[in-house]
Amino acid sequence: MQHSPEDSSPLSHPRSQQLYERATRVIPGGVNSPVRAFRAVGGTPLFFASGRGAYLTDSDGRRYLDLVGSWGPLILGHAHPAVVAAVTRACHEGTTFGAPCAAEVELAERVVAAYPGIEQVRLVSSGTEAVMSAIRLARAYTGRDLIVKFSGCYHGHADHLLVAAGSGLATFGRPSSAGVPNAFTACTRVLPLDDEAAVDALLARDGEQIAAVIIEPVPANHGLLPQRPEFLERLRTLTRERGALLIFDEVISGFRLARGGAAERLGIVPDLATFGKVIGGGMPVGAFAGPRRIMARLAPDGDTYQAGTLSGNPVAMASGIATLDVLAAERGWEKLEALGGQLEQLLRPLLRQAPFPMHLVRVGSLFWLSLHENGAARTAATLSPQAVGRFAALFHAMLAEGIYLPPSAYEACFLSLAHTAADLERLAQGLRNVLGRLR
Repeated sequence: MQHSPEDSSPLSHPRSQQLYERATRVIPGGVNSPVRAFRAVGGTPLFFASGRGAYLTDSDGRRYLDLVGSWGPLILGHAHPAVVAAVTRACHEGTTFGAPCAAEVELAERVVAAYPGIEQVRLVSSGTEAVMSAIRLARAYTGRDLIVKFSGCYHGHADHLLVAAGSGLATFGRPSSAGVPNAFTACTRVLPLDDEAAVDALLARDGEQIAAVIIEPVPANHGLLPQRPEFLERLRTLTRERGALLIFDEVISGFRLARGGAAERLGIVPDLATFGKVIGGGMPVGAFAGPRRIMARLAPDGDTYQAGTLSGNPVAMASGIATLDVLAAERGWEKLEALGGQLEQLLRPLLRQAPFPMHLVRVGSLFWLSLHENGAARTAATLSPQAVGRFAALFHAMLAEGIYLPPSAYEACFLSLAHTAADLERLAQGLRNVLGRLR
């Protein structure tokens, strides 16, 4: 289904408009996660009623090709039959026990078998929880307090990681959210991506105080910012030399870019890794993992406390197991790589004809339409106001074409096994139509 440009106005989605007005009375900002509010693109957020395969249907009955995929976990597409069947069976047996179940062992075994260098995994309920716990474990294991993160990498909304970069090669952490005391971020250091000199200088100065360096090996929260392997290898070398742990935040990249995530794809093994998204298959699941010698510090064996009432619940475990099993049985990662290659062939010629700077950045089944004037970036460069405005126009014009992009110029898109060659052609045709109108 295609719609005229006028269809993207809030008034053309009366049911979403009504729901949003109700939501603003009982939910802050009318949404339960800020990026859903459409503040970056304008207009009223769409409320969705259902999803099947590669498509979403909104509350007004309009159908869209979905390139958001619930921000990553739906690597098989919406309502995949194997996932629905597994979750249904699990629900019939009980939604949660607050006690061990066989399914959590089975999912943990799959994660350990797939990811390089890990021997044990602790299951939790979100990526934020996984990262928060991994950092606590790193501090306990090393007996040190300082954490190093990189500007542009998002690791969830734990207080000590809501930090923005300042001036100079390395800065003391300053909170980037109200409600976070300076004391909570005082042990966080922020470095620029793609800058070995900055890493060398900080670790030379403070290396003996640093518990861990955490990074998204494929940063995907400030646009898609693929890093040079040499930069990541330098992190691996320096952390080993200084006795700090290297943590790969693979909440987005894990089990998406390869069976063993970015670690397998890059050939770099971290000390700890965090997961989410795909291993939940659409249910709330996170995890952190590492070698036994580090994970042994966790309670009940060790002295580092971490707990969760719903961790390892049978319904979420069933969803994750089914998702990973389908990916393995259908050679999912090979198919996704091929799908990403087809996307490049279709879109690159179009983008060269765009009336403004527009670049395709792709890693596997992740891609980003970058509007940076100077090409694709490797650091957390700020888009110009003009670029942000262009994206807002692009977003609403694509909605009118029946194509749902992330409602932010900085967010990446996700392909799934449900996307077909015909869907990619539809995306390309929609983009061709929109760029022609915007020109």
